[in-house]
Parts: sequence; C-alpha cells; structure tokens
Amino acid sequence: MKQTRGFTVALAVTTLLTGAPDVQARGTVPSEVEAEVKFTAGLNVRCGDTLTEHTRLTHDLDCPGSAPFALRLDGEGILLDLGGHTVRRTGPANEDSQGIVVDNGRMVRNGTVQGFGRGIITPWSSNTLNLRLHELALLDNDIAVYSQSDTNFLITQCRVSGNGQGLNSEFDASTGLFDVRSSTFTHNGTAMIADFHHIDVRDSTFTSNGLVILCFGGSARILGSTLAWNEAVGRMQLDFGGPYTCNEMRFENSLLSNNAAFAPALQPVWETNRLAMINTLAVSNGMGLQTSALTVYLDGNTFYDNAGGLTLSDLQTAVPVPLTGIVRGNQFLSNDGDGLRVEPPSTPTVIDNVALGNTGFGIYAPTAFDGGGNVARNNTAGDCVGITCSMY
Repeated sequence: MKQTRGFTVALAVTTLLTGAPDVQARGTVPSEVEAEVKFTAGLNVRCGDTLTEHTRLTHDLDCPGSAPFALRLDGEGILLDLGGHTVRRTGPANEDSQGIVVDNGRMVRNGTVQGFGRGIITPWSSNTLNLRLHELALLDNDIAVYSQSDTNFLITQCRVSGNGQGLNSEFDASTGLFDVRSSTFTHNGTAMIADFHHIDVRDSTFTSNGLVILCFGGSARILGSTLAWNEAVGRMQLDFGGPYTCNEMRFENSLLSNNAAFAPALQPVWETNRLAMINTLAVSNGMGLQTSALTVYLDGNTFYDNAGGLTLSDLQTAVPVPLTGIVRGNQFLSNDGDGLRVEPPSTPTVIDNVALGNTGFGIYAPTAFDGGGNVARNNTAGDCVGITCSMY
C-alpha cells in the first residue's frame, strides 16, 4: 500500500477541521444526556433482573452467558446508567447470550457491555421507538447493537471495538435509523450493516476494521468522518430482481485514507443505485474505487496517490440504462492507472475536473457528456479521451 505523504496529511486535517464546529453542534444533545434523573434503584441489581424504573449501577455485573439476559429494561421512558461499571458475560462463549435487552426505555449510558452474543438488543417485543446509547464501550460482542424492532437509535460518544459486527438488525424484519455521532469503531469484523435501515454517521472515526459499511436494501451517509487503515471501506452488491441493492451510499467532507481497498476482493465493485461523494479526500488507498450505479453526484473530491483511480460503469439491472449524473470539480492526482475512467455506455456530465500525473489516462470518458473546463497534463498514457482537456 502506498504511504501517505506529509502535505496530504496536512491537507486532510485542514479540510476535516473546516466546518467541524457545525458538525459538533448538530451532533450532540447535551440537555437530554445531562437532565436530572431520580435514580430509585441500583444498589441491589443482579444479573437477570428486569428494571422498571431509572437505575444507576453501583458495581460490575459478571453474568453467565447461559442466562436469558444480563439486564432487561421494561419501563416507559426509563434510563439505565451503568455508573462507569461493566456488564460482562462469563463462562463459555454463547452467540445467543444477551447483554442489555430493551423492551421499553429511552437511554443506556456511561459504562461497558462486553462479551455477549448481542450486547444491546431491542427484541421483537420492544415498544421502544427511540433509544439513545451514550458514552458506552461496546466490546468483544458478536454483535454490539442489534435491532429486531422498528427502533431509531441515537449513538453518541461511544466506543465500539473488537466485535464481530458493530451495528446490525434482524434480516428483512426490522426498520429504523442508526444515527451515529462522535463515536469510534475499531477492530470490528464489520462496523455497520444497513438492511432496510438508514445509517447516518457524523464526526466519527473508523480504523482497523475488516469492513466499515455493508449496505444492502438500505442507505448510508457518512459526514465529517475518518475511515483509515481498514481492510475495506464498503460492500454493496446488486440484487437481481430483488430489493437488496443499496439505495444510496453518500460521503461528505470525509477522509478515506490508507485503507487496503475500497471494496472486498469477492465484491470489488460498489453496486448501488446512487453514489454521492462531496468534498471528500481519498488518499493512499491500496486499490482504486470501482462503482456501478444508476446515477452519481461527485463534486469537489480529491483522489490522490491511490493504487488506482475512480472507475464508473452502468449498474447491470434487468433493463440496463446508462449511468448518468454529475462529475464536477474533482482532482485526480498521481494515482496508478487512469485518474477518472468512465466505461461505455455511461453518460455522466464531466465538468471542471483536474487530472495530473496519473500512470494511465488522466480522464478516459468516451461516452460522457463534456461539460468543459477539464484540465489534464503529465498523465503517462495520455491526458483525455472522449472529452476536451486543456493544459491549464
């Protein structure tokens, strides 16, 4: 994998810091977290208890994985504060073990849930429409957060690490939102899975995961976040004749750096109905980005020093249609292969892009619409095919 150069790091940091106060302001709801709550239980809580009132733990809980659950919440609007303590599974590994089951409640905060098959779960029976997870460490679970219901999750200032999967839901059986803010995902097999869910991520960091996002049947937006040193960024795969094609994958003001690949080797192309990428840096990744889509919106991005550029092609649906959309104001700099490649018969509009020093063509787009203003020079195979480029 290519190594990040010094000026690239400086550029990335500057870009990510621009606008950060706005992201921070929209990404927190301190009044809800800090509101005064009268805790009426906690001292005598034991493994297997069902909590029906606001509770703050006063000690760790070491719970056998054979029990139905470690704790269960079943009180309207109640809050569980772990008090900085840990709820952990003991005994042999058990993928059916459950940490905190939320049938009815509004928040779990301030502690660690470790080692369960499902760390925090809203089951089929859950009446919880909105659940906040705040300042939690979700460690070494098979699945850290699991939904079997229609719950909307707000996940703030959490650390999700060492899990088989970070966020997931019951296949084809639940809906809702995973709203992730100011959190860290590291060393998970797969950080997030979007079934029929939408995943919205702001101001968060993903490092050293096997896969950051698996999107099928749902959609995802990643805003103001860093994805670095992961094995693969995303997996999106066309479902011929079915509903399980990612509806939209969207990156805004984010950094994708030093990932081994954009996609896993077995599904090397992002297949999604729509790809949007805005003001995002893709730097020193070990592969290029290959995307098949119905439409794209790519504006103001920089692809620098990757082991491949950006390739766009049609989504091979039952009745194929050419890829359309806008490719505007992007920079393709010092990538191996073509900077931008548009496979025929795709017809995006290519406008005001810059391609410099790529080892293939700068811009290869024989069937694209030429919007003008494109600049290319010092590309090994040639500067532009299919559109007119100037030197300056």
